[in-house]
Amino acid sequence: MSTSSVDKEYSLEAVPKSQRSSFWHILVVMLGFTFFSASMWSGGQLGTGLTFTQFVLAVLAGNLILGIYTGALAYMAADTGLSTHLLARFAFGEKGSYLASFMLAATQIGWFGVGVAMFALPVNKVTGIDTLLLIVVFGIVMTATVYFGIKALAILSFIACPSIAVLGMISVTDAANSVGGLQGLLQYQPAQAISMATALTICVGSFISGGTLTPDFTRFANSKRNSVIATVIAFFIGNSLMFFFGAIGAIATGQSDVSEVMFLQGMILPAIIILGLNIWTTNDNALYASGLGLSNITKVKIKKVVIFNGVVGTALAWWLYNNFVDFLTFLGSTLPPIGAIILADYFFVNREKYKHFETATFASVNVVAIIAWVAGVLLATFVPGIPPLNAIIGSALIYVVVMRAMGAHRSANLTENR
Repeated sequence: MSTSSVDKEYSLEAVPKSQRSSFWHILVVMLGFTFFSASMWSGGQLGTGLTFTQFVLAVLAGNLILGIYTGALAYMAADTGLSTHLLARFAFGEKGSYLASFMLAATQIGWFGVGVAMFALPVNKVTGIDTLLLIVVFGIVMTATVYFGIKALAILSFIACPSIAVLGMISVTDAANSVGGLQGLLQYQPAQAISMATALTICVGSFISGGTLTPDFTRFANSKRNSVIATVIAFFIGNSLMFFFGAIGAIATGQSDVSEVMFLQGMILPAIIILGLNIWTTNDNALYASGLGLSNITKVKIKKVVIFNGVVGTALAWWLYNNFVDFLTFLGSTLPPIGAIILADYFFVNREKYKHFETATFASVNVVAIIAWVAGVLLATFVPGIPPLNAIIGSALIYVVVMRAMGAHRSANLTENR
């Protein structure tokens, strides 16, 4: 086999131990993943709806929930070396996993397009360059980065994460000082308060869909310990930082996105830099994950699929931005049950089977997983409480109970290894 034909992203197989990466490599990739503009918007909602003390508690509690969920997925990924989509074959079956892969891929392609438009619009305002031209250029650049795989994502994150953190802290410190510093923030009283249950729903819901894709990146970790620690740190530092940027910016200026705050502060170039790097890191992770998803369905290597996904996301960017955000949000609500079912199968039903991916044969579809997934979506939509938690806990419980009742711990969706 020629070197050029080797799939260095291991889109259809486990990542070999010899190709695993260090703690710091995984950490920066996951930080780039969690430096997400939507988390700043969510932080703005929390910051203006809670006292500052309540805000801190909500963010810590929310990221604890996210950390447990994504940390468990990270553990699985490092243990098996498998992506989310390959892991899904164990619980959902060979063709059943296509449902999970399609939902995950479609959502991430959609958000890639939205992200491209989100960056093009403010750059258009500052420079006057045609928005559609900017969309095409930014789409090409972001797709090109993903084409070079996980190593390129790590290099981009090494540059982006410190830049975002430093520039963001300078801006947010100035914004905080404008309202009296820490003392002023502690004295802040929301004009229209929200409940802690609502706050947790916003905090957890803002990233739990993306968090379901954690294995796509942490499968490269050289140990389960490093994988889990890097993931949990990324959520407690990266995601929390985005929430704090959004909250303080919203309290001080009425703007949640730190780049918008910078515009108001006259820091135009830093604003463009921080917005671009923020969207770029998130978009590249989204496009990479979507590539793995469609690779699982088509059996085409990720590099070719990434180009296709990038072209589709870029071509539809303007339309997606104007018409599709609500639908993408709905699609996002369907993803947490997928991760919950994968976790339930690994930890409580078929764990021993995961050691033999290369020689395993899978049933076509595991109907129990599909039923549990639908139940999770319904629980998130109609049952009171915190919707993402309803989905995760409900779908996992239904899956484990039914599978065990059917004797699945011995034989169900996965036939005997060859």
